[in-house]
Amino acid sequence: MNKILLALQCLTIIPVRIKNVKNRDLAGSVAYFPFIGFLLGCALAGAVNLGRHINFPDIGLSAIIVILLAILTGGMHLDGLADLFDALGSRKNREEMLAIMRDSHIGSMGVIAIAGAMILKTTLLLAAGTPLQAGSLIIMCVISRWAMVFLMYRFPYARREGKAKIYLDGINAHIFSIATAFTLAISFLVGQMQGIIVLGIAALFVYLTGKYLAKKLGGITGDAIGATNEITEIVCLFIMCL
Repeated sequence: MNKILLALQCLTIIPVRIKNVKNRDLAGSVAYFPFIGFLLGCALAGAVNLGRHINFPDIGLSAIIVILLAILTGGMHLDGLADLFDALGSRKNREEMLAIMRDSHIGSMGVIAIAGAMILKTTLLLAAGTPLQAGSLIIMCVISRWAMVFLMYRFPYARREGKAKIYLDGINAHIFSIATAFTLAISFLVGQMQGIIVLGIAALFVYLTGKYLAKKLGGITGDAIGATNEITEIVCLFIMCL
C-alpha cells in the first residue's frame, strides 16, 4: 500500500505525505504508475459523464478535461515538456542542453510546446467523439504513465545525479512486468483489440523517443520522462481518433 501511496504522491497533487521513505520503496512505486493513471483516467471519465449529463458544450468540456488533468498532476509533466523542448530547440551541445533543462526559466520553445500540447489534446479529445471519450481518457492516462516506466527501464540516466536517478537505479524486470501486465489488462478491458494496438504503437513511439534522447543527451532525465508522458497522451488520442 505504501508504494501505491508513493506513486500517488509522485504523480498527483493529492496531499499524501509518506515519511521515512527508502530508496527501494520509491523505485518500487514505479510499478504502480499505470494504476495511478487509471485513477486519473476514471476521474476524468467521471467529469466527462457529468458534463454530458448537464449538456455542457463539447468543446468547452474537452478543454476543461485537459485543464483538469494538468491541475491534478500539478503541471509537472508539462513543465518537463517545456524544459526538454527548450533544451532541444537551443541546438547546443549535450552539457549545455542538460544545463538548460535545470534552468527555472521557460523559453519560447517551451511555451510553444505547452500551448501545442494543450491545444492538441483538447481538439483530439473533441474529435474522438462522445462514445469514445471516457474510454479514451482511461487508456490515454494508463498508457502514458506506463510509457514513463518503459523509458526508465530501457534507457540510462543522462546525469550523474538528480531526482529521477533513484527511480532508474532501482527499477528492474519485476517492477516493469507488474506495470506492463496492468497496462495490458486495462488496455484490453477498456479498448479491446484497439486498446492493445494503441499500446503497441505507443511502445514503439516511446522506444524511438528514448533512442533519440540517448543520442542527443546521452540518456534520459526527469524532464524527458515527464515530456514523454505528455507526448504519449497526444499519440494515444491521435491513434484512437484514427
